[in-house]
Amino acid sequence: MTGVSKIVVLGAGNIGGTLAQRLAEGDLAEEVMLVDIVEGLPEGKALDIQESAPILEFSTRVRGSTSLDAIAGADIVIETAGLARKPGMSRSDLLTKNAGILRSHAEAVRAKAPGAIVMVVTNPVDVMTFYFREISGFAPERVFGESGTLDTARFRTFVADALHVSSRDVTGFVLGTHGDTMVPVLSLTNVSGVPLTKLLPADRLEAIVDRTKKGGGEIVNLLKTGSAYYAPTASQAELVRAIARDEHRLLPVTAHLNGEFGEKGVYVGVPVVLGRKGVERVVEVELTPAERSAFQTSVRAVREDLAILAQMPK
Repeated sequence: MTGVSKIVVLGAGNIGGTLAQRLAEGDLAEEVMLVDIVEGLPEGKALDIQESAPILEFSTRVRGSTSLDAIAGADIVIETAGLARKPGMSRSDLLTKNAGILRSHAEAVRAKAPGAIVMVVTNPVDVMTFYFREISGFAPERVFGESGTLDTARFRTFVADALHVSSRDVTGFVLGTHGDTMVPVLSLTNVSGVPLTKLLPADRLEAIVDRTKKGGGEIVNLLKTGSAYYAPTASQAELVRAIARDEHRLLPVTAHLNGEFGEKGVYVGVPVVLGRKGVERVVEVELTPAERSAFQTSVRAVREDLAILAQMPK
C-alpha cells in the first residue's frame, strides 16, 4: 500500500506548513489539503510546496483552503491548530481557548470525514486528544495524539550525544504526558542491545532524563520567538506514514487506555501498534517500581487537566 487518497492538515502555521511539506515529499497521499482561517496563508504555503514538486519529484497534489468544507473525504486528519501558552496565560485559559478551536474542528470532521483517522498535535496534547475524541464521537482507536515519538527522538538524541554513537543505534521510548511528568524508560533503553544503564552512571542518566523533559523549552529559550517544528513534524510524518502505508509500527503515541497499565478512561503516552485503522493495540511493557510510580504521577497530571476541562460549558 503506497498511501491514502487525502490527508487534511488543520492549521497552517510552522507545524502545519512544514508537516504538509513532509507529507507531500513522502508521497503519502494523492492529495494533501492545508486548512487555516487566515486568508491566503494555507493557499500560499500549499502553492509554495506544490512548486517544489518538479525538483523533488513527488506526485502528491497540495492544496490550501480557509473553509472547513475542505475536510470532506479525508482519510487522515492532523489537528495542529491552537494557541501556544504565553506569559501570564493560565493553564486553564490555554485549555479553554484551544478546546474552543478543537470543538468546531471535531464537529466538522465528524460531519464531513466520518471515516477518518485523527492525529492531534495541539497542546496540551493528552487533554486535547481526549476532548477531540469526545466531541467527534469516534472510536478511541481512531483518535490519538502525537507526543511520545517526539520526546523519544529527543531522548535518543541526548543518549547518542552522551555516548558519541549514532542515534540510530539507540532504542528506547518515553511514556506519560508531553510535559514535566513524562517518563523516559531507562530500564528498557539500549544501544545495539547493550542496556543503557550499563553504559552511563546514574548522574549522567538523570541529566539526560531532565534534558528530555525540558527539550521543548530548551528550543523555545534559544529561538526567543517561536517553538520547535522540524523534529515535531518529522515525528508526525513518521506516524502518518505508519497509517497511510499500514506499516503496523510499534511507536509511542498518546492513546486511550482501557485498563492497560492499570489506567482507564484517559489518554496518555504509551507504546502502540499503529496501522491503517489507527491504534491497533496498546502494548504493555514491564516497568520498574520507580518507573511505574512516575507513570502514575503522569496520569494524575492528565486527570487534573481533564477536571479543568470538565468545568467548561458544554
